Amino acid sequence: MQRQDIETSLLAIPGSPPVRWRVAPGLVAYDEAVETMEREAAAIARGEADELVWLVEHPPLYTAGTSAVPDDLVAPDRFPVFSTGRGGEYTYHGPGQRVVYVMLDLKCRRQDVRAFVAALEAVVIDALDSMNVRGERREDRVGVWVRRPERPPLPDGSPAEDKIAAIGIRLRRWVSFHGFSLNVDPDLEHFSGIVPCGIRGYGVTSLVDLGLPVMMSDVDVRIRESFERVFGETTPDTDGQAMSASQA
Repeated sequence: MQRQDIETSLLAIPGSPPVRWRVAPGLVAYDEAVETMEREAAAIARGEADELVWLVEHPPLYTAGTSAVPDDLVAPDRFPVFSTGRGGEYTYHGPGQRVVYVMLDLKCRRQDVRAFVAALEAVVIDALDSMNVRGERREDRVGVWVRRPERPPLPDGSPAEDKIAAIGIRLRRWVSFHGFSLNVDPDLEHFSGIVPCGIRGYGVTSLVDLGLPVMMSDVDVRIRESFERVFGETTPDTDGQAMSASQA
């Protein structure tokens, strides 16, 4: 599917209210985040709330998706581990990583899970491109990847590459929750306690690791601009940490 097809197919139907946009201050406990997503998604499904994008940071923790394999949890006692209903395998969340929880009503857009995941990838790739980082999809691996030509090739001769963003979603009554995480400046050593997303042989990177000492607030602006290009208009913050006028 071409990117333009993704953008056109995932835009809200004309007349739909803009998506709410919220940035949480501080670190949000994972169980609190899940409770909030459940509540918001249910309200959206009932037609009692507008769609929502919620940006958070978590304290260090691991999450297990519906396809998680026990052997991929290398250090089970290192950080709290949460089982979650999203797709995928083990992931790490922690300070310095922007987690973007996306609660959209696909009945008002397109009831196509693969197109939705591709659209989330498009948001990340577009945001990275605005920061002069080339993110890429892989047909056999969900998420967004960055080539590392300065490193030795993999054992099979293919170029080395690292994962910079993970994606895992869940749908209920065609309303999405969970979403994606983008590594801005997390402690990359924390990923060593799991096999990230069950994929062996590849590394994990971040914007700072790639030589971009960016601030989280700057990344938030890039994500928002890219989200609006793919999914449509959003509204200003109504609670949480508001963006500054220069970021709006």
